[in-house]
Amino acid sequence: MGIYGALSSAVTGLRAQAHALENISGNIANSQTTGYKRIETDFLDLIPDAPIRRQVPGAVLAQSRGTNDVKGDIKTVANETFIALNSNGFFVVEPKNGQADGDGTFAGTNFYTRRGDFEIDKDGLLVNGAGYYLKGLAIDPATGNVSGSAPAVIKLSNAFLPAQQTTRINYQANLPQLPKTDAYKASVPNSELMRAGDYLPSTFTPARSTSTTAFTATPASMVGQSLTIAISGTAFNYNFYSAAAGAPPANNASNMYIDTDGKTVAQVLAEVQTHMQGRPNGAGSTVAIPATGTDAGKLQITMPTNSGFTMTASASAGLSTSFNTTPPVSSVPNGTPVNAISANQNAQFLTNTIPAGSITVYAQNGAPAEVTMRWAKVDSATSTPPGSDTWHLYYMSNGNAAGTETQWTRVNETFQFAANGSLAAPAGGATTLTGLNINGVGVGDVELRYDTNGLTQFADVNGKANTSTLNQNGYGAGEFVSVAINDNGRVVATYSNGERIDMAQVVTANFNAINSLKRLDGGVFASTSESGEAILDLTGEGIMGGALEASNTDISDEFTKLIVTQQAYAASTRIVSAADKMLQEALNMIR
Repeated sequence: MGIYGALSSAVTGLRAQAHALENISGNIANSQTTGYKRIETDFLDLIPDAPIRRQVPGAVLAQSRGTNDVKGDIKTVANETFIALNSNGFFVVEPKNGQADGDGTFAGTNFYTRRGDFEIDKDGLLVNGAGYYLKGLAIDPATGNVSGSAPAVIKLSNAFLPAQQTTRINYQANLPQLPKTDAYKASVPNSELMRAGDYLPSTFTPARSTSTTAFTATPASMVGQSLTIAISGTAFNYNFYSAAAGAPPANNASNMYIDTDGKTVAQVLAEVQTHMQGRPNGAGSTVAIPATGTDAGKLQITMPTNSGFTMTASASAGLSTSFNTTPPVSSVPNGTPVNAISANQNAQFLTNTIPAGSITVYAQNGAPAEVTMRWAKVDSATSTPPGSDTWHLYYMSNGNAAGTETQWTRVNETFQFAANGSLAAPAGGATTLTGLNINGVGVGDVELRYDTNGLTQFADVNGKANTSTLNQNGYGAGEFVSVAINDNGRVVATYSNGERIDMAQVVTANFNAINSLKRLDGGVFASTSESGEAILDLTGEGIMGGALEASNTDISDEFTKLIVTQQAYAASTRIVSAADKMLQEALNMIR
């Protein structure tokens, strides 16, 4: 090749360095362009065909190489519709291709970009600074799930958000094993319970045992005899003795010894009554011989009306008396449902119950209603006789009730707990509040969902219900306020009622050969046969809301390459000068 070959190689070097200079200048010019990907220059040597011992380096060819796989710095911004990608993917975008009836039209062609400075235009579309419109998938507002699989230009609506009726309340809480209501007293057994007899109509006959014949015993004839009184199955013996005859055995858990010396029968029975009233569940009981009425002269032992406890009596043979239980011993059993609490019972109800939380629900037209709930423990495994840990749940159905009008309504379910604190019944984890109506606002049927392990009864020193979950799925109507794109790629609209509704899912695209995409104006790329088709990601992975990706151009690196390129270009010009002189010398040989 000789001098001409050297001259030709020098020219290709000049062209290659000029191409590199063009790339460097473009990179520097776009150092502040959002999402810009710099272009590197690769040099390819072209070796002429020749025998091995005659080979020469040959010419050079400059090629451009993309850096689409190199991320730029990500910076946070205040605009909530700006987004960046912390992955090698691209946003799917499309430009307008015309106008029809005042609205933009789109051809359905996908382009790809890392430029995420999207803002809402006059038509409710998200467009970036280069004029490309963001594409994604619509979201079903009822389920919150993505619908469809083909990305389309995202269009936002600023329409009024219609109300959604409440159909479900999610509720989870721990109820204290011992509720410390305002009526609770540590010294009074079962004072933590709400007794049904205090609220139901007084139709229950008090528990009573009456001797079948007149009680004719005298203090002297009572000596050596006994009277046995059982309250709710727990019996206690009252033994009569004469102190003159000697000291009696010591009192114990089931026996008491009463001296009859110098006392009347009435005084002896008064001591029995006093002790009986101090026994567990014996408050309000009486032991007496009525002076008038059909039972005059008979020994009569009576529990207070609606006490909630049963009672029976018997006597030793020497007292020459027996007892009947006519009418049958009766009272309001612990756990008897009280389905409604009237306004005039409200004060007592509040002292017998503990707060269960409060939540606003919504009717079909968006009317709000406040559901205030309270728990009442109505039976206990530690009561006498032992029952089961049972609770009833109430909600205030009419806060304006007066007199005998219903103010609190019981949820139609009985909640029972096992010894380990887990919910034993009911099964299923949910119950329905049928026809829920609060202060005249008809909400309709609402599912109260507490799930399998949502309600527990563990010991709590505070004695209060600890609510861990309380929410519902309804809301009132609201006016459009703003829109944002979150870190999951969801386009979320915010309304004046506080609701945030997912409107669309941003779609991203990945490529097997990311650096083989074709670069177009505005920081967008098109797929090529070398890059392969786009692999769409519908999960929003890698999307960062309120952020932008900067150019991946490093100014200091570009200036370093600029110096090297300049020197290489200058060196190539020296080769041209040297080849020119050598050609002149060759020509001078014939002069």
